[in-house]
Amino acid sequence: MTKNIFLFSGQGSQYVGMAKELCGKYPAAKAVFDTANKVLGYDIAKIAFEGPEEELNKTANSQPAIMACSLAAFEAAKAEGITFDGVAGHSLGEYAAMVAAGVVTLEDGFRLIKARAQAMQKAAEANSGSMYAVIGLPAEEVEKVCEEIDGYVVPVNYNSAVQTVIAGETSACEKAAEIFTGIKKKAIKLNVASAFHSQLMQSAADEFIEAAKTVEFRPAEVEFYSNVLGTKLEDFSDMPQLLAKHIVSPVKFTSELAEMEKAGYENFIELGPNKVLTGLVKKTLKGKNAVNIENEATLEKALTFLN
Repeated sequence: MTKNIFLFSGQGSQYVGMAKELCGKYPAAKAVFDTANKVLGYDIAKIAFEGPEEELNKTANSQPAIMACSLAAFEAAKAEGITFDGVAGHSLGEYAAMVAAGVVTLEDGFRLIKARAQAMQKAAEANSGSMYAVIGLPAEEVEKVCEEIDGYVVPVNYNSAVQTVIAGETSACEKAAEIFTGIKKKAIKLNVASAFHSQLMQSAADEFIEAAKTVEFRPAEVEFYSNVLGTKLEDFSDMPQLLAKHIVSPVKFTSELAEMEKAGYENFIELGPNKVLTGLVKKTLKGKNAVNIENEATLEKALTFLN
């Protein structure tokens, strides 16, 4: 039997109007946003559906909005009979993956993401930092350049064989970007508030772990792949510690994809805004099927493809 895995989108993929169509058609998708509004204490649906863009782009809003959009797409996919054997997320997408896999309830998922987003927003305001996507170089060469820079800059997202994201102090990131540009490689500045998944987020990790300790975690009901480990997570006994570590650790997405391939996954279905992860799967794995679901048109296309 063909194995399906659901992938959940990360930060930076948000846009005004995301998930609005799905919420109009699927009651279970709308219920996700209703729960999000209740837990957050404000109307995140209005910000996701109507903007303004600068409000949606704030970390404290973009993280719960993307998670709600991803889980709305998850509910729509389930309503149409799409099944799954495993889950994974990219950065904040791991929280939607936890809800989908039954590790936490929907309410607790939003409590966690609220605490995470607020802690990271605070850390971002206290620590000026930047992130750049480096295109066209193997990860080892990106690591070498970072090591030679005077200042703090490190690889934080291992996205594909030819895309690695770096993060750190703004001046150090700019120096590294100049070197990459000088050797005719692209270094694209990302639209994020600070240097996520780096040590500049340590204060966020310290604050977040206390909130995470108040939540009940259960073992996943399907295979669950971890950004921190770069492989399948088997031990769910200390999730607060793992999730705090996740805030300051690299996202080992290419390792996760290699492990998924080994496990026999054929269909990679991205749930959430845009299709960043779909693109990464296509660049990394040959002969696998990758589709995204974010609105009615992409859901129809996915259904046609998967059937």
